[in-house]
This record gives sequence, C-alpha cells and structure tokens, in this order.
Amino acid sequence: MASRKYFHFQIIRMRRKEMKAILIRRVLIAWLVFSVIRWIPDTSFGQTYSVKTGLDVVSELNFDMFKGKKVGIICNHTARDKNGNHIVDLFYHSNACTVSAIFGPEHGYRGLAADGGDVGNEIDSLTGANIFSLYGTVNKPTKEMLKNVDVLVYDIQDVGARFYTYTATMTKCMEAAAENGIPFVVLDRPNPIRGDRIEGPMLDPKFKSFVGPHPTPIRYGLTIGEFAWLINGESYLENGLKADLRVVTMKGWKRNLWYDQTDLPWVAPSPNMKFLTTAIAYPGFCLLEGINLSEGRGTDSPFLKFGAPYINAKTYADSLNALNCKGVLFEPITFTPVSIPNVAAKPKYENQLCNGVMLIISDRDQFKPIQAMLLIIEKTKQMYPKDFAWRGSIDRLYGSDELKLAIDSGKPVIELIAKWKNEDKKFRSLSEKYLLYK
Repeated sequence: MASRKYFHFQIIRMRRKEMKAILIRRVLIAWLVFSVIRWIPDTSFGQTYSVKTGLDVVSELNFDMFKGKKVGIICNHTARDKNGNHIVDLFYHSNACTVSAIFGPEHGYRGLAADGGDVGNEIDSLTGANIFSLYGTVNKPTKEMLKNVDVLVYDIQDVGARFYTYTATMTKCMEAAAENGIPFVVLDRPNPIRGDRIEGPMLDPKFKSFVGPHPTPIRYGLTIGEFAWLINGESYLENGLKADLRVVTMKGWKRNLWYDQTDLPWVAPSPNMKFLTTAIAYPGFCLLEGINLSEGRGTDSPFLKFGAPYINAKTYADSLNALNCKGVLFEPITFTPVSIPNVAAKPKYENQLCNGVMLIISDRDQFKPIQAMLLIIEKTKQMYPKDFAWRGSIDRLYGSDELKLAIDSGKPVIELIAKWKNEDKKFRSLSEKYLLYK
C-alpha cells in the first residue's frame, strides 16, 4: 500500500514538473515574441512627433512647383502621404502637371519583387505613363526614357544603410538628370534609424559597386535628401557632374527620432524589411549575406534570426551572449528557410533545418549593429573553423577586404572597430554642411 502511495505521489510530482516546464516555455516564448516586436512601430511608450514628409509638403502647396510640367517620378510603394495616398495618384489628380514617366528601383514600382529579382517595364493603368525598371540590365534612365520629362522627382523611403540600393538608384537618376539638363527634386523622408548615428567602415573606392556607390560609412546618419546634397556637393556623380538639385524638406522631423516616434505609418521599404526592428539591425546584420550562415531570408524574421545546420544553438547563443554586445540578447532557436514568392527566392539552406539564434533588441539606443556583427563573425569563425566560409559578396558589403583579411589572419576585429571610429568622426565633420535638420 505504501509503495502504491509513493508511486502515485511520484506520478503527481512528475506531472507537476511537466506542467511547470510547459508554463516556463510558454512564458519564455511570450517574452521572446514581445521582445522581437517591441520596436515594431508603436508610439505608446513615448512622445509622438507630428512629421510631414516632402510629399505631404508639396501636396499642401497644391503642387505649385510642378505646375504645367511633365513630371518623371522615381518611386515605389513607399511613396505615400500620411493618409496612404500614393505619389502617382496625388500628382495625377492634382491637375497641376502631367505624369509622363515612372521609374522603379530594386523590388519594382510596387515593391513586390524579391531581392535581386528582375523587374520588367510596363504601363501605368491610371496615367498611361511608361513604368521603367531601373534594376537589372538598365539602372539609369536613358535619353529616350526622359524625352517627355521636364523634371525628375525622387520619393523612396530609405533605411539609412549604405548597401540598400535605393541610394545607388538615386545617384544614377541624378546623373541622368544632369546629363540631360533636367532639374532633380527629392521629396525628403526620415532616416528611420535616426539621423544622429554614424557607424561602420568607410567604403574603399576600389570596392565601389551598386551596393556601395560612395565613400561613406555603412550607417551614414543622413536623410535621403541630405544624402543627395552630399552626393552633389562632394562631386560623387560620374565625370564631376552636378545636378540641378532641390530638396523639399520635411516639417517636424528631428535627427534623434526613431521612425516609430513619428506619426508616419511604416510601409515596408522592401519585402524583407517588414518591421522597423529589421531596419535597426540591418546595417550590421546584412553582413550575414557575406558568410555561410542563413540571415533568416525565407523565414518570418529575416536579419533577426540567423544560423546554419552546423551550429549548436544552445552553445552558440551562450557564446554570443558572453560577448556582452550592448542592447541585445540572443536566444537559441531552430528554423527552416523556404522559398517565399516575391520575398525570398532560393534562400541559403533552403528546406534544411538550421540551428541558430534570434536577435532580441532590449535597448536600441545602446545597440551598435555593425560592431556587434563583427564580433559575431569573429566568434563564429573561432567556434566553427572547419565549417565557416566566406561568400563572394562580403567585400562589397563591408566596403573593403579588411574584414576578411583580419579574421583569416587572427587579427582582433576590435582593431577594425577602433579604425573606423576615427573615420566616422571625419565623415561626421564632412557631412555637417549638408544637414537640413537639427
């Protein structure tokens, strides 16, 4: 009888332990989910600033500066006013001007093409204007494309990172405008990851590419309008060209604002940039594309989770947390990348179980994504020297071969970080004369 009671007691005890473990798991999952989404646009935690974009400003002024003009618009799905109206619709219905041509960047005019995907030309059903793709075989408006254009207008939401290709598209369009004597107008928008933060190595001109068109740090701390002034003022256009440039400035924006501290709606600038959280991590965590870890493409959280089949998730998470990167934690996870139409085509380790980590941003004001990623890459090579491998894009993304050479030779990445901090001070001084906001 006593043994039965003891056995019954043990079963109850085991069930209690199981229930407790389930409860703990549920609490951890809830905490993880909350941590990941806590920086999705939600201004309930602080003051919200009323901001009007350049598009809002010209709309309020009844498009007077474009009156009687044939306008070519460089835009995508992010070119919307505060009420969600698209720039092409607004210009068309203004009756002030004619929309004569539309140009779309990477991901296309509607923002539906996967990264690197080809986008074809088409006709806009509302205006009847040609929609020309500027990503693929042609990345610069031709003279023929511009034959019915009096002024070029640029309005695309950027994310403040050098390798995001919209700045390269803007550069090519500025060159085309200068070559054809066409004024170039930028309708300014916020830098979503603040305009007072500069981080990362300067681009070595030998590694100039479409994902690194100018000698700037990876995180350059400028709005797209300020970036245009920098390009023009520092003669970064080909052959010393100068565009007839005008920037329509925002109202109400301050340099120290994160995007979700404004009252502007977040519209994902590209298929894998769903959340502001992603944009915050992106300047550093895009470097994952240059090594053989999955950067989370083909999952619900690209650039916020990463790993590979050869990783031990628990050991890896512990090691990354031991780096004590400010403002972030790492939770062990497993995930399986899959192809997602219009989002991720054949991602790394497609249909393979990957072990890795989820990035949890606990303090975005302290988080330095590029510094953190260099330490992560260094640690990954140390932990998995036989499995770790570089991919061909790493030098273009980093902006030089210094990162690869340093890690392969065992040189501490902290030396690279110290080097770029001095470079960033020089860039801050250089860019100050182009700042349009305090």
